[in-house]
Amino acid sequence: MAFRCATASRARGDELAGTASTVRSYLLLEHLGPWGTDALRDARLPDGLGAHLQEQSRRHRVRVLLVRRPGRRASDGRTRVVAARAAGVASWAEAADLERIDEVRDLDLAALGAGRSLGLEPEDAPVLAVCTHGRHDACCAELGRPVALELASGPHAAAVWEASHVGGDRFAGNLVVLPRGLYYGGLEPESAREVAAATARGEVLLEHLRGRSDLPMAVQVADIALRREHALVGLDDVRPGAVRVDHDLTTARFAVAGRGEVDVVVRRVAGADAHQLTCAASRASTIPGHEVVEVRPVS
Repeated sequence: MAFRCATASRARGDELAGTASTVRSYLLLEHLGPWGTDALRDARLPDGLGAHLQEQSRRHRVRVLLVRRPGRRASDGRTRVVAARAAGVASWAEAADLERIDEVRDLDLAALGAGRSLGLEPEDAPVLAVCTHGRHDACCAELGRPVALELASGPHAAAVWEASHVGGDRFAGNLVVLPRGLYYGGLEPESAREVAAATARGEVLLEHLRGRSDLPMAVQVADIALRREHALVGLDDVRPGAVRVDHDLTTARFAVAGRGEVDVVVRRVAGADAHQLTCAASRASTIPGHEVVEVRPVS
């Protein structure tokens, strides 16, 4: 039987908390596919567009995702584009329909990377982007597509997109809620429905939460630890503040609903054993982790 990184990860009991990709600005670009191994390099985009988006995304720190409606439904000929900024309570999203996909060149990714509006129409409803990028990693297709199809058949269908690689193949099925940048992993159709319902209520689902992409990984761990300890699921029940890093220790301050300010100290821990972390990995790698070493009230 072929090796599957997500199956191996679940068998090991890999911790989800603190594994969200660190991204603050996103651009979702509708494209039916196929996407190839590297979406922007290999997808059948107009001449030079993929290279242009790759260069701009790297320069301005914008995660560009190719997206399509589940089942590769035919579009109306226009191209949907969504820009999003993950920034806690200040998160925002906006969208437009382009007459031609090439018009995406006109969007100012430098502005988006800096957290500024592109002048598109405000998008108030959350976006549920499910990674189904099977050419990048088999697990993303095998576990992501059932999630996307399930969500597309329910009350949250208008919010759902299949997406190219979002990061963390071994945590498939992966789903990103925008504009908040909430990463979820280990999803199956039933738990994905729970994520969609929690999102509609303005809440997070702690069981499958990987973290907030606008926070460093150590701070993601601290955020989730506080939420778990106090059963806090409201989007803004835990608000991050100042962060201090001292070698392998990160101290993050949070305003916690009903409990005032607290400091959480998290230590980065080196991985012990090496594992194959993606389906296509040619060598084994260790898995660094984090542990909460102290939670103290701010006097």
